[in-house]
Amino acid sequence: MSALSLSLLQRRLPKSSAILTGVRNLMLNRSKRDPNSVSLERAIAILKAYEVGQPKRTVELHVHCVPEKGQLPIRGSCVLPLPIKSEIKLLVFAEDEKADAAEDAGADYVGGEELVNSVREGKVTFDKCLSTPEMLPKVAKIARLLGPKGLMPTINKGTVISGDIAEAVKFAKNSLDFKADKVNIVHTGVAKTGFSVEEIIKNVTAVMYAIRENAQASPKKFVRRVYISSTRGPGVHVADA
Repeated sequence: MSALSLSLLQRRLPKSSAILTGVRNLMLNRSKRDPNSVSLERAIAILKAYEVGQPKRTVELHVHCVPEKGQLPIRGSCVLPLPIKSEIKLLVFAEDEKADAAEDAGADYVGGEELVNSVREGKVTFDKCLSTPEMLPKVAKIARLLGPKGLMPTINKGTVISGDIAEAVKFAKNSLDFKADKVNIVHTGVAKTGFSVEEIIKNVTAVMYAIRENAQASPKKFVRRVYISSTRGPGVHVADA
């Protein structure tokens, strides 16, 4: 719709008309839309063209968020419809019955103070870490080691488990964790280039839903821009993620 058409509508419709308001909003949204942005399906096709013959390369999602003033850091977890990492090494600091439950649920390393010492000495490597509240004071002794790696269990991250440790282990083994950087942009891998277009779309949708759950006001306004990229491919602005 041209500016002339909008002007004619303004003359014919009353100023309070809901129709005119809708037209104004539509024109405003179109003016803000990047003309170089493409649909998510088209963006995936572009990246796949760059990665022909490379099915194991990572498709990355970059989401620029606009949080409210004073809002807590943007972070979260979600279970991807199709996981991108086949084996996640999970370590759980727990003792007694909770240690048994964590081990039965599939945790790779489970233990108390002796496991704290093993981590301090670099004897175990792992991707994620959980702790019971009872073990947290002992785990705090290696906070300087775990913290820079993003592995220190905290209540805010939901990695200090006071409830069902078995369910927490199962979720951690199959979930993707993400957090925003200092300028409120979430960078995370969401798929492999060998996944089908439909599989990548499902994974992106799951992560976008989890990111928007951080919104304190409008989820739509919370996300400003979305790009996807791959190991060798460009960053592609997505219009409909």
